[in-house]
Amino acid sequence: MSILLIEDLVKSLKPNQPIASIDLGTKRIGIAISDPRRKFAYPRPFIMRRKITQTALELLSFVTTENIAAFIIGLPLNMNGSEGPRVHSTRAFVNNMIDKKICVPFVFWDERLTTVSAQQILADMEVSRKKRIQKVDSIAASLILQEVLDRIYFLELSQETSNSL
Repeated sequence: MSILLIEDLVKSLKPNQPIASIDLGTKRIGIAISDPRRKFAYPRPFIMRRKITQTALELLSFVTTENIAAFIIGLPLNMNGSEGPRVHSTRAFVNNMIDKKICVPFVFWDERLTTVSAQQILADMEVSRKKRIQKVDSIAASLILQEVLDRIYFLELSQETSNSL
């Protein structure tokens, strides 16, 4: 498919179709999905990062079974906003997924501090260190997705307001 800006994604979304997010780690890929009305983000079990073909098959299966409209992928910018090696790796991952025929658009989203926030949430919930490792990527993906869902709501509200004037 393609890489879109969030504004372009909003224009292309159909009603009652969830979107998903990805928090790309070196070993695990955190996944989250929205409800069909795109109001709330829910973490899903992570998938192990494997060879590109295997990962693409797992994501394609997820798209099909969940009727996903798009993937939001966390872009790990440096704290000053610059792009480092992890950003280049993330962009390459998305390009590989597009080459492997993942049939939904991708949107990059600034993910700075989402993993730190996810770790803090899990620590505050007194989740054991072992379980935190298993959950942190998907919790981070859900934080990314909830930010996007809030932005989509704002953009749709702004569009409705401008149409009524």
